[in-house]
Amino acid sequence: MAALTGKTALVTGGSRGIGRAIAERLAGVGAVVAVHHGRNTAAADEVVNAIRAKGGAAFAVHAELGRPGDVKSLWESYDRQVLEHSDGTGLDILVNNAGITPRGEIEETTVEAFDEAVAVNMRAPFFLTQQGLKRLRDGGRVINVSSGATRIALTDIIAYAMTKGAVDAFTLTLAKALGGRGITVNAVAPGIIDTDMNAAWLRGNEAAEKSAADLSALGRVGRPEDVADVVAFLASDDARWVTGQVIDATGGSRL
Repeated sequence: MAALTGKTALVTGGSRGIGRAIAERLAGVGAVVAVHHGRNTAAADEVVNAIRAKGGAAFAVHAELGRPGDVKSLWESYDRQVLEHSDGTGLDILVNNAGITPRGEIEETTVEAFDEAVAVNMRAPFFLTQQGLKRLRDGGRVINVSSGATRIALTDIIAYAMTKGAVDAFTLTLAKALGGRGITVNAVAPGIIDTDMNAAWLRGNEAAEKSAADLSALGRVGRPEDVADVVAFLASDDARWVTGQVIDATGGSRL
């Protein structure tokens, strides 16, 4: 895969799980990575330190997405720090990874839970990207993290799936809008991934682990690195002719 030396990336929700794996993967091939976090400063610092320990470059940015002023706060934090770590104030790779997963059937979903999911999963990446366009260099990359739940009907996360369907539509349309600048826009749709977010019901529960593994044609539960490698490809020059696509990274779940 082509190296990302000289490139700068921002990964939202980069302090844990898939986001952490993405941040570490991009840094591992040369990118300077801004690791966004919403609440857990210690976790973000841990990721930054891990990247630096391996010879990479990274810094943490804070903003609680879904709250008033979130986008402005995030970009102000980015702009303050980026010059300390790179040669310019711009951005080459934007990874909209941060998201929340409200659980509940349609009858159980509250207005409050639905609105929060929309604010974090839909509104935040839309306006973060909008305000990031003046920073994003021509030939750059926008990579959105979607979900296999847009293809597989999972009734207990119906609100989440709805927000990720919107992310797919955003990806397609934005790719057309930014094509003239040579910017590619793609999404990655993970399946069940072994992260802290899923730990409560997945880890140590033999029946749950088997059920999750059996969903995949490859017979195992996904790892954060499985998704991060796809994101790294889309961020690289090797993916220069791919845009407007949703790449299924579910390990062939429910084929």
